[in-house]
Amino acid sequence: MSTETHVKDVKPGLKNLSVIFIVLETGRVTKTKDGHEVRTCKVADKTGSISISVWDEVGGLIQAGDIIRLNKGYASVFKGCLTLYTGRGGELQKIGEFCMVYSEVPNFSEPNPEYLAQMNKTVFHFVLVTHQGLNDQSNMNSSTAAPAGIILMCNMFFLQ
Repeated sequence: MSTETHVKDVKPGLKNLSVIFIVLETGRVTKTKDGHEVRTCKVADKTGSISISVWDEVGGLIQAGDIIRLNKGYASVFKGCLTLYTGRGGELQKIGEFCMVYSEVPNFSEPNPEYLAQMNKTVFHFVLVTHQGLNDQSNMNSSTAAPAGIILMCNMFFLQ
């Protein structure tokens, strides 16, 4: 097991995190296209607060006031906000209730200009291809011919 990490030390890209926190708020359930349930909870330790994304039935078991140990978690940026996740094989273990010293500030899941700047380095490269010439190929039958109009292809890559 990894050593305990405080909320203030959680950074994007960190893996195999072990964090102990108290649940301050549980968010509403959102259903994904695949039918999974996900909710975001606000959690905190003595160094600050952060959001954690919790999936499926585990999310329904978590309540405000629960003290939980996250094992094998990871941190990532979602919509410009730092968020904790349970990793593959990760677990949330309830270890107590209500009695924990915590601080809601700083909130490390607030939108962060550094994370937003990092996201702005993402470049969207658009390639426009007209249908002209695609339908002219003799080896294409009408069922495989490209539709009239413009095909928009998007390639996304990250500048380092």
